[in-house]
Amino acid sequence: MDHRTARPPRRGVRILLAAGAAAFTLTAGLATPLNPAPQQANATSSHAAAKANADSGKKKTLTVAVAQSVDSLSPFLATRLVSTSILRLMYEYPTNYDPKDNHVIQGFATKWKPSADKLTWTYTIRSDSKWSDGQQATAHDAAFTFNKMMTDDAAATANGSFVGNFKKVTAPSDTKLVVELKKPQATMTSLDIPIVPEHIWKDVKDYSKFNNDDKFPIVGNGPYIVTGYKADQYVKLKRNPEFWRKTKTPQFDNIVFKAYKDQDAAVAALRKGEVSFVAGSPALTPAQAASLKGEKDIKVNEGPGRRFYAIAVNPGWKTKSGKKFGDGNPALLDQDFRQALFKSVDTKAIVDKVFQGHAVRGQGYIPPRFQDYYWQPSGDQQLGYDPQAAGKMLDDAGYKMKDGKRVGKDGKPINLRMLCHATDPNDKAVGKYLKEWWGKIGIGLKLNCVDDVSVPWYAGEYDLAFDGWSVNPDPDFVLGIHTCAALPSKPKEVAQTDNGICDKTYDKLYNQQLAEYDPAKRADTVKKMESWLYDSGYMNVMAYPNAVEAYRTDQIKSIQTMPTAAGNIYGQDGYWSWWSAEPAAASDSEDSGSSSSTGIVIGIVVAALLVIGGGVFVARRRRTTADERE
Repeated sequence: MDHRTARPPRRGVRILLAAGAAAFTLTAGLATPLNPAPQQANATSSHAAAKANADSGKKKTLTVAVAQSVDSLSPFLATRLVSTSILRLMYEYPTNYDPKDNHVIQGFATKWKPSADKLTWTYTIRSDSKWSDGQQATAHDAAFTFNKMMTDDAAATANGSFVGNFKKVTAPSDTKLVVELKKPQATMTSLDIPIVPEHIWKDVKDYSKFNNDDKFPIVGNGPYIVTGYKADQYVKLKRNPEFWRKTKTPQFDNIVFKAYKDQDAAVAALRKGEVSFVAGSPALTPAQAASLKGEKDIKVNEGPGRRFYAIAVNPGWKTKSGKKFGDGNPALLDQDFRQALFKSVDTKAIVDKVFQGHAVRGQGYIPPRFQDYYWQPSGDQQLGYDPQAAGKMLDDAGYKMKDGKRVGKDGKPINLRMLCHATDPNDKAVGKYLKEWWGKIGIGLKLNCVDDVSVPWYAGEYDLAFDGWSVNPDPDFVLGIHTCAALPSKPKEVAQTDNGICDKTYDKLYNQQLAEYDPAKRADTVKKMESWLYDSGYMNVMAYPNAVEAYRTDQIKSIQTMPTAAGNIYGQDGYWSWWSAEPAAASDSEDSGSSSSTGIVIGIVVAALLVIGGGVFVARRRRTTADERE
């Protein structure tokens, strides 16, 4: 699946941060733009762009092309990277992350302090934040958001893991929020939860069905306000003049996230000047990036990614109560079989031939970009590429070869079905290699590439699937999606879980890291969890793809990466890229709706990850593409 910053397959992420972060002021000096030279639009730019410049109403619109559709505009349900990226613009979160180095800074809360036993956290909520309909945004809105997630399973779909340990949440005043915990919780300064307006959401009857798309503009308190949405086509936003951060204001008046099913079409739109930015799904392919490099008025950005790209195994799906469902191949319930399967995956070849060097070879669950939590298997533990050894493992485990085919315990040939994201070219390319490699050990493979993998995924009706999440500075979210608590309450129901894993050993380690405030000790426990995941054979992280994206320098003068030294633009842990983006002189255009013939639209095409993670929105996997959660 694909997910946002870290959500189920969908893909996602986060990091432990000190509770006493100092107040943060975003200044021009803090930003480190990519420094593309401002250029005039060339004569070959699209007719639409030329007309927009001629008829300009001086409204500056940034259009982002993404290869992923929005799963929901509800903060309680959204898990895809594109959705969570939009939510970052719509709503304030309790805290934010410094774009320079990911440390925790002010968001909706300006201060936070734990009690001596660290079981009660008191937050000071800012007094200068208003909802876009004019009402004051207060601690009561935050208390409502958390309490709704604590008492309504549907509202906990995307981010429920954050509040699972909450005992009581109150708002004694407009600026004071108090959270009482059942036990210590290390993520209290990195609660990646959008805060919603109580006066709007209190009347919602069914949080599982309300997608927050029946009335526009949508009331929010973020830097941008959603003014229009059409499923599988676009999301429109306009700058929020009442947003509290006044040290610098966004210079683009409007942002349009424009969805493309075909990534080549999105790249073509960038080349024509119909969009300003292309993210890919989740990244541009090597061929696409190479075709854009050196082209006039186009800048290709590449930096270490925050996503992982993996194979997920159907572990035998079940509900929280233990009711089994799905039709995964029974051989996959055998750890020896799973490990043999992964010993036949040449991850070096995948990095070299599919990603063509634009990725790092996969090993542990968390990408090397997050050094505190990055883990690698020891020499004896590593499942290196060795098809001969894999074949012997299968023989020893009772899966014999018969007429060139590996047979199961029932004597029938083993043929596996693999879910594939139709919009992700990497899935299809890697799938061809897997079919060849596994064929050598007698196992058949059939790719099932669909637009939305969520349906068969949550039904457990698959054997293997391409998976990926974007990881947040604090990894709790992407770790929590493998716990028993994340399983669905009913069969085939969308849930927090990534791929249905439930194990007591893993859960014990998860609870241990969550309660550990010492960063070094917590990181050690997280690495033990990664080691368990690796040995279990439920997931095989093949690669950590680089963030490869592109934009037009005749429409965007400069834009900030995260981290600033070398990072990504799309899918950040915050809104800094779009906040910092400076229009080029030629990018002035009128806000003329979704038609690219009347203005320059910056279409944001979001592909999910997981890689990414997104992070985290959810509970509806961003399995629509390869890059889900934030």
